[in-house]
Amino acid sequence: MRPTAFSAAGRFWRGNLHTHSTRSDGVLSPEEVCRRYRAEGYDFLALTDHFVGCYDYPIVDTVPFRTDDFTTILGAELHSGAMANGELWHILAVGLPADFAPSDSPDFHVKPGQETAAELAARAVEAGAFVAIAHPQWSGLTLADARGVTAAHAVEIYNHGCAMGCDRPDGAAIADLLLTEGRRLTMIATDDAHFHEPDHFGGWVMVKAPGNTSDALLSALKSGDFYSSQGPELRDIRLFDDRIEVDSSAVAAMIVQGQGTAARAVHGHSMTTSQLDLERFGNSPWLRVTLMDAAGKRAWSNPIWR
Repeated sequence: MRPTAFSAAGRFWRGNLHTHSTRSDGVLSPEEVCRRYRAEGYDFLALTDHFVGCYDYPIVDTVPFRTDDFTTILGAELHSGAMANGELWHILAVGLPADFAPSDSPDFHVKPGQETAAELAARAVEAGAFVAIAHPQWSGLTLADARGVTAAHAVEIYNHGCAMGCDRPDGAAIADLLLTEGRRLTMIATDDAHFHEPDHFGGWVMVKAPGNTSDALLSALKSGDFYSSQGPELRDIRLFDDRIEVDSSAVAAMIVQGQGTAARAVHGHSMTTSQLDLERFGNSPWLRVTLMDAAGKRAWSNPIWR
């Protein structure tokens, strides 16, 4: 069995799904943000400025910055409702229509009676967006918080801006707990770039799609046909009854995680094909793979349901 990210038609396209510009609290213009990502070899970008009233609820039109080898997807970071810690939710929505209706979110403070995060996420999904729970560790998100947003497609497993700005980049713990409860989520790595610190070009998705178009990329994201990375390439996964085999760029470790304490690793030098037996994972309905290269950079597969 091979996950569709590796068996589906098409090729991998590199993109960032979480970025900000001068249309909210970033320091570069939308045009310059797009230029820099294209110059760094990215195939696509979602500019996701903060969708609050003080910035005039921006869904930035990045269509003029598309080229023959670079595309954009319209999106925003949505905010409404309180988490358990009393702070405002952050919901990433990629693929929003330009006329998506704002919530009653005038600024970054919770407002009584405003739309809940669960309602806002569901409305974004209904409008056609790929929706992710943003930076769980940075937000101080609880499992109960995350459990309530049932419409989300994904969780940010890594947020580079949160790594560089406060050393709170992680979403794996929340994601694994939701998976254990049966939620069929995927995992994305992002930049959350604002360009006022080295918060850019550090985490991305590799999306398998037949073409580098907004529609094709969105469809693949929703289908889970992608992996996430800080550098290593995940080239193939083959799952058998008794073992898993992974092809990759040169890595120093291949780790397989499952439900609860189920986890195993194989370590080596410049490994390009790695293998582990699955005896440890007999009771786990899902598996996921993490690769680590010699510099400590990681790549993450989406969960594989058995």
